Amino acid sequence: MSDILELFLGLILGAIAMYWVFSFFRKKRSKELTEHQSTILLDKIKSVCKLITVEGDFAEIYRYENTKERFLSLVSSKKKALIIINAKAHIGFDLKKLQMYADNDNKRIILTNFPQPEILSISPELQFYDIQNGLFNSFTPTDLTSLNMEAKQHIRDKIPQSGLMDTANKEALEAVLLIEKIVETIGWKLDYSALEMNNRKKELLGK
Repeated sequence: MSDILELFLGLILGAIAMYWVFSFFRKKRSKELTEHQSTILLDKIKSVCKLITVEGDFAEIYRYENTKERFLSLVSSKKKALIIINAKAHIGFDLKKLQMYADNDNKRIILTNFPQPEILSISPELQFYDIQNGLFNSFTPTDLTSLNMEAKQHIRDKIPQSGLMDTANKEALEAVLLIEKIVETIGWKLDYSALEMNNRKKELLGK
């Protein structure tokens, strides 16, 4: 009778031990899987990199003049041109600048800060009119490269007054909702309540 009792107790203790070991490894595996998911998810969001939300078209007239002096400044030579700049500017967000972290226990991605909109690209097309070369000061291929850079800077200087940045700021919520959709693809949740608190603080400071 005692042998049967000992065998029965041994089986019970063995079953308890096996269940404990199984539960331990299952929890460990689940934790590793969750951490792996969060790492992949954060990388996936940042891999979107630059998100364009606003596109602006510019048409500007740019007058270019360049004067060179020779013979101890006794003689000068001027080249000039009238340039029509048609440019496309893209405004958006660099998602690599997002500040966020993973709450693995609750399967949440917590977004603490969202970047400011910035100029992502400017693509100018130049059309030259009324080109006038000087006697010893004429246009060269190098000038075209330089003028292309000047055109980009000219458009860049115009963007702050264009209202594109304000429009992009209003599109920030759409960008956050896009990130939320990415997070939800693996059953996680995006917590951006910190952004709402920051916005309220800004509104209060602005009053």
